[in-house]
Amino acid sequence: MRPLDLISVRQQGAQPHCGRLMAGAIVLPCALGRSGVTEAKREGDGASPAGTWPLRDVLFRPDRIDRPATNLPVSAISPDDGWCDDPADPRYNRLVRLPYGASTESLWRDDDLYDLVVVLGYNDDPPRPGLGSAIFFHLASPEFAPTAGCVAVHRPDMVRLLAHCGPRTKLEIAAAAHETSAGI
Repeated sequence: MRPLDLISVRQQGAQPHCGRLMAGAIVLPCALGRSGVTEAKREGDGASPAGTWPLRDVLFRPDRIDRPATNLPVSAISPDDGWCDDPADPRYNRLVRLPYGASTESLWRDDDLYDLVVVLGYNDDPPRPGLGSAIFFHLASPEFAPTAGCVAVHRPDMVRLLAHCGPRTKLEIAAAAHETSAGI
């Protein structure tokens, strides 16, 4: 079985947060940011950033899920892990230890949305203040509620996809629907 080169996500339907994920023959529903997809991402706008992003790391919550099978780097998170979303902080759009002196998002959540998270290579090389942070590929709520700017799928689908991901895999986010070819 060939590893995935591309996971393609398209906005689809009347609601801006509804999407379709395509990876070879796999087609799945997904949730997008509450504001849909944008070419001009800004911190707090609720939009998923259009573009093609590398899959950097997989983070998982070890008290709720087993280490996923994947060819991506994998790390367990802990209760003191957070992500800095303060554009004025030098650790903007980076993993930090909580408590932290600037605005952060906790990765150890009460819900299960971050039990399995793929960090996307968006605005990270280097981070530019205000262009958006914590853009992840993570688990969706049962009803595919909008995200704050991420892409989300159900847990079994994420586990299935990760098994076919490696260092060359990228996630493409676009507003317009069109088919691409990527094989599993």
